[in-house]
Amino acid sequence: MKNDMLTGNPVPDWQQCAAPAAIAMQGVYCRLEPLEPNTHAAALFQSFSQDTSDKNWTYLPYGPFLTEQEFTAWLFDTCTKTDPLFYTIFDNQSQTAVGVASYLRIDAPVGVIETGHIHFSPLMQRTPMATEAMYLMMRRVFDELGYRRYEWKCDSLNTPSRNAALRLGFKYEGTFRQATIYKERNRDTAWFSVIDKEWPSLKTAFERWLEPGNFVDGQQKISLARLRES
Repeated sequence: MKNDMLTGNPVPDWQQCAAPAAIAMQGVYCRLEPLEPNTHAAALFQSFSQDTSDKNWTYLPYGPFLTEQEFTAWLFDTCTKTDPLFYTIFDNQSQTAVGVASYLRIDAPVGVIETGHIHFSPLMQRTPMATEAMYLMMRRVFDELGYRRYEWKCDSLNTPSRNAALRLGFKYEGTFRQATIYKERNRDTAWFSVIDKEWPSLKTAFERWLEPGNFVDGQQKISLARLRES
């Protein structure tokens, strides 16, 4: 089929992707299990409570939750759907629930999917688990399900989230001004993405970074950014 610069590259053999299933993802440092409020709520609430300043809730459209009961009710109301599809992240060493993440805005017919509702407790932040959880989700999207595009969006003022996206290999695409309102304030939304042709080299960098030999007393020897550039 002719490649016409005025109409875009042909995708003649494209077939619709499957939606992600509620199936666990197993890693070396962590595992992701479909979120079950009845069994995960108490441990998640305790882990999130390690953030005594509540700053981790700043750029989420919900929370903080004052009680476990309030948090559990929110989990049942929001986190038991297929879109968004929520996962609880467990520390393989302690077997403790330490965070959540989800797939959302799933557009299987054209192979586009987003990750969001990412909330890592202090027990998970700046650990190999945080990177591995994102790698496992990306690997499912590209290797198992064959999606073409994986999106990351955040409040444009959320510097930690923007930096995390770039570190993980997402490319900044622009900012949608006045995209929404939440917590009685404006949000300009920064967009990032990884596309399928970028995944093989990213996967290699992730797997090299996650090797146990890359860490001494929990500290990395070689950064993920450096491995992505090599």
